[in-house]
Amino acid sequence: MKDLKPDHSTLEPIEIASKDEISALQLQRMKQTLANAYENVNFYRKNFDDAGVHPDDLREVSDLAKFPFTVKQDLRDNYPFGMFAVPRERIARLHASSGTTGKPTVVAYTQNDVEMWADVMARSIRAAGGKPGNIAHVAYGYGLFTGGLGAHYGAERLGCTVVPVSGGMTERQVNLITDFKPEIILVTPSYMLAILDEFTRQGIDPRSSSLDVGVFGAEPWTNAMRADIEQAFDMHAVDIYGMSEIIGPGVAAECVETKDGLHIWEDHFYPEVINPHTGELVDDGEKGELVFTSLTKEAFPIIRYRTRDLTRLLPGTARSMRRMEKITGRTDDMIILRGVNVFPTQIEEQLLKITGLSPHYQIFLSRSGRMDAMSIKVETDGPGRTKEQKESLAKELANHIKGIVGVSAEIDVGEPGAIDRSAGKAVRVVDNRGSE
Repeated sequence: MKDLKPDHSTLEPIEIASKDEISALQLQRMKQTLANAYENVNFYRKNFDDAGVHPDDLREVSDLAKFPFTVKQDLRDNYPFGMFAVPRERIARLHASSGTTGKPTVVAYTQNDVEMWADVMARSIRAAGGKPGNIAHVAYGYGLFTGGLGAHYGAERLGCTVVPVSGGMTERQVNLITDFKPEIILVTPSYMLAILDEFTRQGIDPRSSSLDVGVFGAEPWTNAMRADIEQAFDMHAVDIYGMSEIIGPGVAAECVETKDGLHIWEDHFYPEVINPHTGELVDDGEKGELVFTSLTKEAFPIIRYRTRDLTRLLPGTARSMRRMEKITGRTDDMIILRGVNVFPTQIEEQLLKITGLSPHYQIFLSRSGRMDAMSIKVETDGPGRTKEQKESLAKELANHIKGIVGVSAEIDVGEPGAIDRSAGKAVRVVDNRGSE
């Protein structure tokens, strides 16, 4: 892999500022954000009043803990425009979730918000090893999903040549990578595996590609998957974090020189970690649920938003701002199986230890009488395995899961391509317990 350590003379001063300088800026911007939300969003005014707090009660950054949380249902209850802090005529952009589990959540951007988003995304790509003049292949979906346009505007802001491929058409993705020779690809990690499969199908060595760095986000992924992708492509695999409710991609990013967690751009997004059961703050270094407050958004300020993502806050390393550990799962995709808490990433970690299996998998939950059961569909890493070989692989994976995760699972080993490929976020868990 190429040495992609960035030139620190190109960093913004705030990226290497002192803790006191960062805190002072956060306090100033937090006061402005709380006042904007209270004065212009009926939901926040009522929420603060009901909790007995006022923006004037914020005298230091730690006072934010006095203010109530915001949750996704609040956004749905105020669909479509009830959470906006500026007149609709000032809105330059609207994005929305898919709404597959209820009304979609709608987020808004003024032109200043769009510019800020491009700035933090450009900062993220630079941290990942991208440079002005690079060709950036954007394979995140475009449209109401924030991934594609967020990556696009950030890469342009950095000075890259952008190839706006979007998701899907995997054969064409490989052809364009081969022909255009991009140095950067921005895509979900699960879809990168589908692109890897297509390289293999076409008989092209992925290590011969032009790619130097992949910026992967939109779903949890493990360090084991990072190692697999880096080895397969001879490139750096770097994590990025975002959420449409906060801004989109670009809230936090790994630095290519350390890959030791994602530095949060704390001049724009203030993080907290709480006990997901009690709502109480936990100390930095302790695992819990990630909570964000926006500090510079005009159209759609978000106050103490419960992301449901599980992580912990760590001191800065490559940058002054704090890091968040790689997301290990979510409080709302956690599987509770016979009293044991299981996250899909735990299954993925065990799968990637098994030689002979590909990284693609899907978990199916069912119920027989009073007993919950889990089956996992996986694939061999190549055709032609005998029935006995597949049974041996299934037994090996089941033993790993039982020994490390602590639950029993039935393993179904299929041929390559047996699991549907997604050009966006992979559907890892299919829960059929409520329909049985």
